[in-house]
Amino acid sequence: MKYLEIKNLKKSFGELEVIKDISLDVEEGQVVAVIGPSGSGKSTLLRCATLLETMDSGELIYLGERAVTTGMDGRAVLAPPRQLRKIQNYYGLVFQNFNLFPHYSVIRNVTDALLTVQKRNREEALDIGRELLERMALSDKEDAYPYQLSGGQQQRVSIARALALNPKVLFFDEPTSALDPELIGEILKVIQDLAAEQMTMVIVTHEMSFARDVADHVIFIDGGIIVEEGPPEEVIGSPKNDRTKAFLNRFER
Repeated sequence: MKYLEIKNLKKSFGELEVIKDISLDVEEGQVVAVIGPSGSGKSTLLRCATLLETMDSGELIYLGERAVTTGMDGRAVLAPPRQLRKIQNYYGLVFQNFNLFPHYSVIRNVTDALLTVQKRNREEALDIGRELLERMALSDKEDAYPYQLSGGQQQRVSIARALALNPKVLFFDEPTSALDPELIGEILKVIQDLAAEQMTMVIVTHEMSFARDVADHVIFIDGGIIVEEGPPEEVIGSPKNDRTKAFLNRFER
């Protein structure tokens, strides 16, 4: 089953055409890695997919339900608010810079949306939050505040917060880019564990070996278009396009 469909997405900022035309399908349980140089449109793709940016035109569909369509005038049209609220429960996003509330404890960061968005009762929300913190090896940090945590711990809290709402699709926007090198491995291990559990994920990453090992499908974006895509052993291991080859030559594969 297709969990996510993006069709003919276009997005500009003023005169700058960031995404020229991108279409993407993500199947249930699939892990898609998005790679490409800085400024290629990777993060904008994720922000449009999670409705943090309004696409100029195209279609955005989750589990067969349309969040964005293109109107007769060629511009994007959002679904009605009630339908959008339902669709927004289908996905979660983990930011590269954690985006935790600094004045909230760890457990409140994880449970806040359960209480305010999903209107769960406090005990149920706490049970879900504590179970996720245990899963992230952070049970002893429940009452800590973000400033008291390492970058890796903060990112694990961010992942727990995203998982708390039980999303169908989990997006990661360069989840290790703000971390010290010695902390990267712990986050990659968490994502690998999620992949082993058949979590549907779209991951923007600059970790090529990780993308090769964890992804089912790799997309190389440059200049606002998909230049090359396919299984990781083909796109990363044996790329055909010269632009892909030039980009990957900067990394050890």
